[in-house]
Amino acid sequence: MENQNFNNPIQQPPQGGFYTQPALPNASAILVLGILSIVFCWTWGVIGLILGIVALAMSGKANTAYQQNPGQFSISSYNNMKAGRICAIIGTALSAIFLIIVIIEIALVGTMVSHFPWQDMHRY
Repeated sequence: MENQNFNNPIQQPPQGGFYTQPALPNASAILVLGILSIVFCWTWGVIGLILGIVALAMSGKANTAYQQNPGQFSISSYNNMKAGRICAIIGTALSAIFLIIVIIEIALVGTMVSHFPWQDMHRY
């Protein structure tokens, strides 16, 4: 075999390691926000609703970026984004249902309190 000259930058051997594709932007944040929207759906429904809507908006942008160039991003980050989107949908739905229940309960309690005989209590 002939001697190769590795001083020439064109003929240098490849440096070790594997090429890893970059992660989808905000994939981990979408997953965290989606999970937190489920966790916080019981706090009057407001916090879970906000976190779920933010996660859904971020996942829409990330999904568009992935669909435009699927080979540019890693599959694992895309799967994390999809899982976060599903968690955000569940958290948003639970939060909305809980918020509606809280509003109905406040309305019922307000109606019951307004029909108490408050005037009769001042006689005693």
